[in-house]
Amino acid sequence: MKTTFLTALLIASMAVAGSAQSIGEASAKYDAEEYKASGEMYEKAFAKGKGSTTDYYNAACSWALAGNKNKAFANLEQAVDKGYINLSHLKQDTDLNSLHGDKRWDALVQDLEKKVAVLEANYNKPLKAQLEQIYETDQGIRRKIGPAQEKYSPDSPEMQALWKEMRTIDLENKKAVVAILEEHGWPGKSLVGSEASSAAFLVIQHSDKETMEKYLPMLREAADKGEAAKSQVALMEDRVRMNNGQPQLYGSQLKMNNETGQYELHTIEDEANVDKRREEMGLEPLADYMKRFGIEYKVPQANSGK
Repeated sequence: MKTTFLTALLIASMAVAGSAQSIGEASAKYDAEEYKASGEMYEKAFAKGKGSTTDYYNAACSWALAGNKNKAFANLEQAVDKGYINLSHLKQDTDLNSLHGDKRWDALVQDLEKKVAVLEANYNKPLKAQLEQIYETDQGIRRKIGPAQEKYSPDSPEMQALWKEMRTIDLENKKAVVAILEEHGWPGKSLVGSEASSAAFLVIQHSDKETMEKYLPMLREAADKGEAAKSQVALMEDRVRMNNGQPQLYGSQLKMNNETGQYELHTIEDEANVDKRREEMGLEPLADYMKRFGIEYKVPQANSGK
């Protein structure tokens, strides 16, 4: 299946401003199982500017499901050239099953295996394995929440049991990740790879206010060195600000309006310029981000002072 958010509030990819709408539309077409239309929308986005690794991989999934092997392989090759390294996902992704009988598949897999072997030669493999397991437990419980919410009421015994299980897992993961941070510093991409590194972000982002505040500077430093994604800094910065009753900077955090029962954005500082800040941190325009939650949003115009 296509690559999506790590969590509902973790951005999948950077899209240039001119192509962001097409990327969002392409993803929506995929979700609607309109795979040919999805592939075409990705092509429109790529024609306007550089697509991300994730975008090219997702385009390959759409074209494979649409039955166009040539375009599927062309996009997969672009994804690998741009740095796609999730070999296990590639091999297990059922969206790409139609490509497995093609001789180009084995060549592509072998090429990626060589690249991964070079990258992983200097990894701390025991630490990588530990963080990948933490990643799975963090995300595994959260994958259960959405389907459960569709079946059960918020105060049902089933939902209460799930929330309790998630709190227990989060506490265990926090203990493990804090120990890692204290011993190794922030586990960057060059030490454990992107997915394992993201586990540290997810666990701290899902922890308490004090823990986030303590390790946000460490995450900032890692991002400055290219060892962590700037988008992760933006999300944690926003959450820390929200927890302290301050306006957020990047518009990543939503809250429940108890009167309407609907989610809405937490207050944004200098909202008219939010997309400029989001672009600097590798985030898509806020209107496209909000569409992922079924919310129509338009950035307000700056006050002219008249």
